[in-house]
Amino acid sequence: MERAPLFAEIADGPDGGEAWWLNSDDGVRIRVAAWAKDAPKGTVLLFPGRTEYIEKYGRTAADLAQRGYATFAIDWRGQGLADRLVSDAMAGHVIHFSDYQRDVTAMLTAAKELDLPKPWHLLAHSMGGCIGLRAVLDGLPVNSCAFSAPMWGIQMSEALRPVAWSLSWSSNHLGMGHVFAPGTSPQSYVLIEPFETNKLTNDREMYQYMIDQTRAHPALGLGGPSLRWLYEALRECRELSQIPSPDLPCVTFLGSDEQIVDIPRIQDRMTRWSDGTLEMVENGKHELLMDNSDIRNRAIGSYCDLFDRANTMPVNRAQRSAAGGQARKSQGSSRHHRSENGAGFFPFLPQAVFRWRSHHRATGSSSHSDTL
Repeated sequence: MERAPLFAEIADGPDGGEAWWLNSDDGVRIRVAAWAKDAPKGTVLLFPGRTEYIEKYGRTAADLAQRGYATFAIDWRGQGLADRLVSDAMAGHVIHFSDYQRDVTAMLTAAKELDLPKPWHLLAHSMGGCIGLRAVLDGLPVNSCAFSAPMWGIQMSEALRPVAWSLSWSSNHLGMGHVFAPGTSPQSYVLIEPFETNKLTNDREMYQYMIDQTRAHPALGLGGPSLRWLYEALRECRELSQIPSPDLPCVTFLGSDEQIVDIPRIQDRMTRWSDGTLEMVENGKHELLMDNSDIRNRAIGSYCDLFDRANTMPVNRAQRSAAGGQARKSQGSSRHHRSENGAGFFPFLPQAVFRWRSHHRATGSSSHSDTL
């Protein structure tokens, strides 16, 4: 594997972190990194959310290392230092949501080549939670899974869901799938949103940590999602909602002040997870692993308790893989747009779609401008 840069000076991760370039099977170059490769208890496969990058989780890796776990993190295609997929590098774009599973496959191959300590566990945030749930259903070789505000739906009123579906679906057929979703920005969220009104964290120092990282290495930054990404994410969330929860120990953390992903969708999923626990964090926002020390310590402690417990439990991966494959097959003939919650981190979208709908009704026209 070819070495890749890892910006240790902004990550605050454990000493000795290393990064590599990988090629997914469709030729897209992605980046992975490992911290604490000789940890005694196992390895945490860390799936970041949309707009995120490996260095953002350096402090999380340090917390995990203190508890005996290695961390193996990824830059998904279209973000971080991985290949960007459209001419505007700030647009969060993907051709098919299933393409992220190509990145997961490349990551797993690298983990095996590096002989990372086992057992392995999943820790996934936001969009990474959507990718991670699909991977677990398809037989991801982990003993447990932990989620932080997983993207199993997006907060959106019932009236706005069909509009988001229609707008994102039609843009693909009009050759406009690369355009930013309405109301989103080509700039990094943390560089334009004041701390006082941010939807991510209650902790000013952690917010500044994210700002400093993006300013130090602008190539890590990402703006809003493309309309193609939005449609693909809506469709994946819809399909996942119809699949039973896997037979795997799970802990999910969710803030009571969550404003990006859909709280009822997460609650519904976790009530159907036989060995799953939902931990609600009073006054918590979207990024609990980037919040104050009390919230971070509570989450990391609970996750590691889960990992410790799961280290001694048998795992039936074949059964999970069969369930995921059967669900894919049964839904393959009905992959058309329907009302759904689900997309990811584009906090301005609900208000923007409302403005777009009002404008459409008033003028009889539509617009693909990202300023709507």
